Amino acid sequence: MKIAILGYGVVGSGAYEVLTSNGYDVKWVLDIRPHAELGDKLTSDYNDILNDSEVGVVAEAIGGLEPAHTFVVKALKAGKCVVSSNKHLICEYYDELNQLARENGVALRFTSSVGGGIPWLYNLKRSVRADEISKIMGIMNGTTNFILDAMISQGRDFDEVLKEAQSLGYAEANPSADIDGLDVARKTAISSSIAFNTIIKEENVSVFSLRNIKKSDIDYISEKLGKTVRYMGFGIKNANSASCFVEPVLLSSDALEANVNKNFNMISLFGKSLGRLSFYGQGAGKYPTGNALASDVCDIVNGDRALNKEYAPLDVDNSGCMRKYYIRTNVNLDSSLVCASEKIGDCYYIVTNSVSVADIHELAKSILESDPLAFFAGIEE
Repeated sequence: MKIAILGYGVVGSGAYEVLTSNGYDVKWVLDIRPHAELGDKLTSDYNDILNDSEVGVVAEAIGGLEPAHTFVVKALKAGKCVVSSNKHLICEYYDELNQLARENGVALRFTSSVGGGIPWLYNLKRSVRADEISKIMGIMNGTTNFILDAMISQGRDFDEVLKEAQSLGYAEANPSADIDGLDVARKTAISSSIAFNTIIKEENVSVFSLRNIKKSDIDYISEKLGKTVRYMGFGIKNANSASCFVEPVLLSSDALEANVNKNFNMISLFGKSLGRLSFYGQGAGKYPTGNALASDVCDIVNGDRALNKEYAPLDVDNSGCMRKYYIRTNVNLDSSLVCASEKIGDCYYIVTNSVSVADIHELAKSILESDPLAFFAGIEE
């Protein structure tokens, strides 16, 4: 079985190097830019791949929704297996692509779409086969973890560290997908869909942005509350629904996630039989993600063409998930919500009573209208 790679950027070139160095036959690479080192393997015409009966697996590393979606759909309909590192694509079209794969009797793999080089989704899918997963949670974005780690360990301000992350290539020129939680929301939706055997959309994941965190928050959280902070995604199975959200989170200093440094990731599952399993490593980059993409290809070439299961509907409902919150705002909140509060300058530093995730995210919308610099973080107990 021969292989085609769509896209020869960071991830695509990494996958190409891993596959070819291990003896796998990459026949085509699709890219619109010249790459002399690829010789006659390079094409800018997708039909060369689509009409080639020797190509049995297509590895998509283009990114974004289009033309990636069109290319993947055509490959599945042509009876070719597909692997993808594209979290945006998988999150948006999860149901459609799995259905097409089943209808055409081909495999769809996307291990590298969450966690980069960490074999997170691979092991999550294996665990689901024989256990009931009650919760997934973790640090799923290296950029935000790099920023928080530097703020905590070096006492620096958010904007300064963000600029460094951009200069190092960890953050894009427009960093919104990272610091406003879109990236983690997609990864949380994909992970929760697999964990709970359902379809969860990105728009159903409630998100608090990280962009309003200040050095004063870091100091208060450490000195007054004895905790640290990380940016995390959560998927929690309820009786007849799931809770899915992304938030800055206050953790005790001995929590596993509190000790994940720089741009590393850590994601955990909680199983009825397994208990907690945690996976740690590089969540992005040419070789970590390229290797994960290549590993999916290798599985298929070596005979693992198992189809994904049918899915059961499950509502997302954050009203049943209760937790305390840290809030820094100049708005004086209703006393019934407040467990502890201290005013420093113009700001209240608040720890709330236990409140539902749904209610606090709704409250945050009104607070941010009055105080657009307010900061919110869940408290993991």
